[in-house]
Amino acid sequence: MKKRKSILLIGVGKFGRYTAEKLNELGHEIMAVDKNEQRVNDIMPLVTSALIGDSTNEKFLKQLDVDQYDVCMVTIGEDFQSSLETTYLLKQLGAKKVIARAARDGQAELLRRSGADEVVYPEKQLASWIAIRYSADHILDYIELDENCSIFEVTVPKSWLGKSILELDVRRKYNVNIIGVRENGKLNASVTPGIILTESKTLLVLGEYKELQKCFNI
Repeated sequence: MKKRKSILLIGVGKFGRYTAEKLNELGHEIMAVDKNEQRVNDIMPLVTSALIGDSTNEKFLKQLDVDQYDVCMVTIGEDFQSSLETTYLLKQLGAKKVIARAARDGQAELLRRSGADEVVYPEKQLASWIAIRYSADHILDYIELDENCSIFEVTVPKSWLGKSILELDVRRKYNVNIIGVRENGKLNASVTPGIILTESKTLLVLGEYKELQKCFNI
């Protein structure tokens, strides 16, 4: 059974709200904090509890017992100085894990120096996804696992149509792994060598980006 996590979410602007919506959908316990009263009122239906307060105020943060949360997320977008101070205070107060939002590399470095365990770049990551996703009609989805390795969902290359995965011997010939086959909206993650590839199917492929580029003309 999936563990229900306790999450402190600081900053509930657009990105923070989207994060809260997903966390709520996943069934986690969320404490939301923002200094804007209207934002706090708006987020109440999506979270377990919410408070109006200044996260750069150490006295206020102490009252939240930040060390009791599994994860603390700093999703402040419009005020980087507040994000930086909040990240620093969370770690000073014993937060187990702090994830902070950055808009560029310089901000990410400062957040890490202030104690952030992980830094996310929502705008940069989305821009990368859009650029790759819409650069070619045969690319349907894209997930970057690290700077070298990715997962792509692609249409079946014309030269592969009518052939089985065993016949193509993709792993040996192309150094790429087929980890899923989707058809009619349903994903089959139990890929067997006998699956015949047709135009109605799409492939989830895993590998180093340079190998995927060569194999699928990405």
